[in-house]
Amino acid sequence: MTIADVPAGLAAAADTSLRWHPGGPFDLSRTVGTLLRGNGDPSIRTAPDGLWLAFTTPSGPATLRLTTAGPPADPAVDVQAWGPGSADAADSVPRLLGSDDDWSGFDAPAFHATLPRMVVAARRRNPAVRLPATGRIIDSLVPAILEQKVTIIEARRGYRYLVCRFGRPAPGAGTIAPANLLVQPTPEQWLRIPSWEWHQAGVGPQRSATVMRALRSAVALERLASLPAAEASAKLQTIPGIGAWTAAEVVQRTHGCPDSVSVGDYHLAAYVGAALTGHRTDDAGMLRLLAPWAGHRQRVVRMIGLSGFRKPTFGPCMTIQDHRTH
Repeated sequence: MTIADVPAGLAAAADTSLRWHPGGPFDLSRTVGTLLRGNGDPSIRTAPDGLWLAFTTPSGPATLRLTTAGPPADPAVDVQAWGPGSADAADSVPRLLGSDDDWSGFDAPAFHATLPRMVVAARRRNPAVRLPATGRIIDSLVPAILEQKVTIIEARRGYRYLVCRFGRPAPGAGTIAPANLLVQPTPEQWLRIPSWEWHQAGVGPQRSATVMRALRSAVALERLASLPAAEASAKLQTIPGIGAWTAAEVVQRTHGCPDSVSVGDYHLAAYVGAALTGHRTDDAGMLRLLAPWAGHRQRVVRMIGLSGFRKPTFGPCMTIQDHRTH
């Protein structure tokens, strides 16, 4: 995996630019796709001219455009960044695109021999998928908290409302970047959101209080990105209102953790159980099923998701609750 010079025209069009070579098969959309909070995520946009992301760096906000280049046998990603944080954003790209994500142990023949056939087949069809690592704790933590104990539709609707209302236009939005590309609020901006706006977003007081409680320690939280994933997860769980599920959802994205499993997810245990045994199971059962592949459990879950398996649906579904009228 290397960083190379970019064509002069590409470099001239951005504040910072580079060309990154992954050194093997690479799927940009499926690698970065796990970061999206739905198709309406205001901070990530897919457009004909590339994949656009907007976020805050230590140097300020940045807009990032990623486009694939080169032949499939030797792919590359062209990176352009704008804004005060453009250099920081460009520097983060290799890890964002999975440069630290090593699948060699998972892909070893001896390990493959232990895996279910559907997982092996899914990996064979998806050799270009990697686990991204953003290194941005707050950007993953807030939407994860909003997704606690509610439907994904409800959570994403609330997240979109709050970012559109209190986020900032991305550098170059409407000129260089898509007009509707937004930077998520900073911790200070999240903390200034009044209670009635959380209510209008459909976010109950328990979740909004957890966001507020966590972001009062935002500086310390961002330091967790430099710790191993397991240690970062444990420290996140010392904050009241943040449990194993939320911490797992964060480190999967911030650290590209290959082993973290979202225990407590409303659907995941039943889905994994049905895929591996044909029967639904609970969290404890899921962990027992995944135990033989410790160190790679998130990779196994990811491949089950890419296998095309669909769990039979029985029983009641979780209903969407509208807290705004109460």
